[in-house]
Amino acid sequence: MMGLAEGWSEIVRSWWRQPMRTLVTGATVAWGIFMLILLLAAGTGLENSMRWGYRDDAINSLWVYPGRVSALGAGTQRGRRIQLTDADVHTAQDLPQSIATTARFMLPGTTVIRVGSRTSSFSLRTVSPEHQLIEQTLVRSGRYLIQRDLDHYRKVAVIGRAVATFFWPDGDPFTTPLGELIAINGVNFTVVGVFEDVGGASEEQMVYLPITTARVVWGGADHVDMLMFTVDEHDAEQAAIAETGLRTALSGRHGFSPTDRRALRVRNNMLRFADVQQVFGWLRSFTWAVGLGTVLTSVVAVGNILLISVRERTRELGLRKALGATRWDIVRMVAVQGLALTLTAGCIGLVAGLGMVQALALWLPDNDYIRDPSVAPDVAIQAVVALSIGGLVASLVPAWQAARVQPIVALRDA
Repeated sequence: MMGLAEGWSEIVRSWWRQPMRTLVTGATVAWGIFMLILLLAAGTGLENSMRWGYRDDAINSLWVYPGRVSALGAGTQRGRRIQLTDADVHTAQDLPQSIATTARFMLPGTTVIRVGSRTSSFSLRTVSPEHQLIEQTLVRSGRYLIQRDLDHYRKVAVIGRAVATFFWPDGDPFTTPLGELIAINGVNFTVVGVFEDVGGASEEQMVYLPITTARVVWGGADHVDMLMFTVDEHDAEQAAIAETGLRTALSGRHGFSPTDRRALRVRNNMLRFADVQQVFGWLRSFTWAVGLGTVLTSVVAVGNILLISVRERTRELGLRKALGATRWDIVRMVAVQGLALTLTAGCIGLVAGLGMVQALALWLPDNDYIRDPSVAPDVAIQAVVALSIGGLVASLVPAWQAARVQPIVALRDA
């Protein structure tokens, strides 16, 4: 313990010889690590914001929209509209990569929803049970649509919390609507469930109906206006293969070129998410490069101050060697002093940076750019390790220069 106390006493005395120089150098190191932490937190916040944008829809989903033929080929007519059908839904289901498949049918005209004297035009979606997995719908009371609803053309509805609150303002939005009738374009449906949605209030202004019932009531035949399906969430390559397979199959059935992107538009969330993740991987690397560059600049300042200190302490170092100190003793003494300064200032910058990140996480309002900025514990440890290595390397040059001081030269300089 005495050795440790004496060592720290020596370190403090070396700092105190030039307090302003020590303070400025320490501030440089602290600022470097402070900025590194802020940059890393900002990068995490940007990535969280990107992930937040995908919160409502399953990342491993593909959304298929019919369009119009734009590329001429054998038997094709430019401008012809593609109409998807149940057969195309079955094709998507039969893909080896497909897991859950659903479709939508859009009601013609304006949707008018009425309960008693209250009327509104909330959004309507006619779907199948698998749609719940794609839209991240959270049923809070009752149930979601089931296959029997589709098979028996039941007139049932699952409504969002905002819809329930509007039509039943005096009751519990999750229990009061259950079993009640809701008129959609003059046709009564029974409410069987109330849901919330991770997408927020806008997604809770929805009413879900069985797609088969809607097509019978409003004359949709076997038409499908869009279809969606999910694939393995850990394999973006399979998502690309599934998209190619679906384009090939549907182009043959509907008579358009598989390369005609306007005839069949596919939103491949897996590939989009993988591209964004790659961008953020580059961003993380860039952030570390900039942050470590700032830290490197600060530790170079530590090396410079030690070189100046070694020149000013030539006599002291010579006397130490004359009294029996070895080269290793001198190297260790100077290196430890530099490392101690680097770590002390770096820890101050680290604590200040983490404190600033916590303050930003608490005070920063919700926005579309940075969400929940944070620094993982392992990242903070990596920053400290990088700082320690940098401080040690920066200290070695002046340490070896100090070890080369000859006692006779030191005494002559005195």
